[in-house]
Amino acid sequence: MRTSGQGSDAVPTSTNHARKRAGLARKWTYLLSGVVVVPLTGEELGRELGDQLDVLCDELHSGSSGAAALEALGERLCGLGYIGEHGLRCTLEVLGKGLLALPEFRPVESSAERIVLGLGAFAVGFLAADRRSVIAQQESMQMSLFKAVRDAKSNLRESEARFDEVATSSTSGIMIIGLDGELVRANAAIGDILGYLPAELTGTTLFDLVHPDSAEVLRDAMDKLLDGSETRIRQSQRLLRKDGEIARISLTTSLLRDADEEPTHLVIVVEDGTELMLLQGELKRQVLHDVLTGLPNRQYFSTHLESALRRADPARGVTLFHLDLDAFGMVCNSLGRRVGDRLLVHVAQRLKEVMADERSMVARFDGDEFGILVENSATTPDVATIVSNINADLAEPTFVDDHGLAVSVSVGVVHRPSRDLDPTELLRAADLALRRAKTRRGQWEMFHPDQDAHDREAQALAVSMPGAWEQGEVSVVYRRAVRLSDGRTAGVEARLLWDHPELGALEHDRCAALADQTGLMLPVGEWLIRSAAGQAVWWKEYPLIVCLTSYQASDADLASRVVRVLADTGLRPGLLTIGMSVHALEVAEAADNFRVLADMGVTTMIDEFGGGTVDLALLDDLPVKSVRLSRSPFVGELAALVHDSGAAVVVDGVDTADQEASWRSAKADLAMGDLYGAPCPPGDISL
Repeated sequence: MRTSGQGSDAVPTSTNHARKRAGLARKWTYLLSGVVVVPLTGEELGRELGDQLDVLCDELHSGSSGAAALEALGERLCGLGYIGEHGLRCTLEVLGKGLLALPEFRPVESSAERIVLGLGAFAVGFLAADRRSVIAQQESMQMSLFKAVRDAKSNLRESEARFDEVATSSTSGIMIIGLDGELVRANAAIGDILGYLPAELTGTTLFDLVHPDSAEVLRDAMDKLLDGSETRIRQSQRLLRKDGEIARISLTTSLLRDADEEPTHLVIVVEDGTELMLLQGELKRQVLHDVLTGLPNRQYFSTHLESALRRADPARGVTLFHLDLDAFGMVCNSLGRRVGDRLLVHVAQRLKEVMADERSMVARFDGDEFGILVENSATTPDVATIVSNINADLAEPTFVDDHGLAVSVSVGVVHRPSRDLDPTELLRAADLALRRAKTRRGQWEMFHPDQDAHDREAQALAVSMPGAWEQGEVSVVYRRAVRLSDGRTAGVEARLLWDHPELGALEHDRCAALADQTGLMLPVGEWLIRSAAGQAVWWKEYPLIVCLTSYQASDADLASRVVRVLADTGLRPGLLTIGMSVHALEVAEAADNFRVLADMGVTTMIDEFGGGTVDLALLDDLPVKSVRLSRSPFVGELAALVHDSGAAVVVDGVDTADQEASWRSAKADLAMGDLYGAPCPPGDISL
């Protein structure tokens, strides 16, 4: 506890006194922070004012005059920041009332004089410090102004020198014009443009140099500058050369103002427009044309398409072709990009020649894709004929670096679209038709709005499936595989089921097709195998059957996924049957996966087996344990061929007792179908 003295008598600062003093300090801090600006946080300001209050009270208790110390305390307050008269008034009001109310200064009659004199000394110190601060600021400002004037004069001289240098060396013509139009200064470049010496131009007026037909336009623009409605004007103009010829120039005019913002002169920058126009034309051509083939690019094609739709014959309309070269990637991969580029140039030339008799535009889009827009007339051939002519022409070999190359194209077609259709939407429609055509190389596909609506619905379903899976709408269901010899369960097939809130139950084949479109089938497929394997472990004796999509079958990580599932669930490899379709096994990666799984002890099955040459070759080339026949008309010899290879025969779609009897007589081994129960949750399956 701190003690202080008044004369020789000690005055203890009790806990209550300290608490009251702290309360006064908080009040001072709160009120002062509302009227001043200081570079301190509230907490920092509170600590500072608390310390100042302690010093003030100690000096008042000391009994001596303490004027110097209290003036120093006022200076200290002034030094905190921008306190000003509002801050001083607030301080004196708070302390004048607050000190008299503190218990340590009672009785008031004995302390009032000391407090008043002390606050007076405090105020004197504050005001003296504040005055010194103001004087210092004024001196600093005076010096700053002096320096600014000196620098401004220096900068002006430098600026004028720089202007002269820029004006002299600039390749653009520069003229300083008075408000009356008289030319005050001109650089050499404007003389070169107009054929004059700069001295010959001085004293002439701007309108002496402007072609009479253009003078009124320039005068209107200058009026806008002078009345403030424009800050800068830029015009293409015609100036008169000394030899009488016309110089086509680009003219930019700005207004110069003095220190009072009053207009004084006009600055005119002149650029010779001849070369600029040529350059702009070339740049425009490059922006709108493909560099390699010289054909219009997609941007130019889209703009042309919009105008062609508006002017199209209402009865005949237009036809849009979106072409893609078949196997172009193989050409580039095997013979190099240079050969590929030269082939593209050849194709561009051939397309232009094929369409030469039509009112058409041929454009290159991206990579090996081209667009053709035909404005149909009475003599325009039908779509099939145009596509046939294109492919027939491209089928004639051309030699590129001693390689005889011939190509075909797949084509998406939009025929006679609505004139109100947006060009972007029209290009999208052609692209969709092309994607369908590319499934059959060298073919073409017409865009159909109904097909487009169906495709959009399917795509909307596909992109919403990940969310549905995350929310638990997609589940695993099971159906029995029955041994035809005795009717007992020989295995269980795991399948997907999407309980869609609007469309109802979407079964496995549709779920798998949708998931394949977005790549979701890989994680969903692993989840399916994992969930089913865990259930199969619980069932113990019934083998699990899982058939993969082509996308899954070619997955480079398929074997690793299966290994993880078997390790995590404890399912024996022999109790897992993995099926791959004949179509999927035509891909080398899928066939390799098939062999690896067989080596791991997993039972392998060929799905959708139709008995064709490729199907039968797979029986010889792959380690096949079973074959599931496709739902084609029953051919008894097919089951015998499968048995001869050592594989079991599985049939699907057995929905009636008669079908079951037919397959039993054909020596099929296992059967699936509605006759044995629809796919259901694991708890509902009757094993």
